[in-house]
Amino acid sequence: MKLSTHFTLEELTFSETAARHNLDNVPSQKVIENLKRVATVLEQIRAVVNRPIMVSSGYRSPAVNRAVGGSMSSAHMQGLSADIRAAGMTPRELAEAIKHNAVKFDQLILEFDRWVHVGLAVDEPRNQVLTIRFGTGYMQGLV
Repeated sequence: MKLSTHFTLEELTFSETAARHNLDNVPSQKVIENLKRVATVLEQIRAVVNRPIMVSSGYRSPAVNRAVGGSMSSAHMQGLSADIRAAGMTPRELAEAIKHNAVKFDQLILEFDRWVHVGLAVDEPRNQVLTIRFGTGYMQGLV
């Protein structure tokens, strides 16, 4: 099922962890509606960087989220976030491009200099920009 021009439901719900552990990762209709919002934002990001976006993690059922060690309040469980990379860009370059353009987000997190987490809000977005690294935890901004 296409959620947008370049993103499918299958892409935003695929989980190697779910497949490996035989965990259900089928989203509800409400989660699918949220994933459509995420796909729209991913299209905006794709347009900003003018290159393909790869999703490493989108929706996670509570069981999958537990299995990957995700936060108990993870936006992934509501279908409101995606962990992404862009072809030919470092995660830091991608995060900088998102931060400095008109892309609306709740959270933008540069995670371990390996991928970028883009989260949306249910209500008013916080426009929170964070970096997380091993040993230091979360830091404000892109550091």
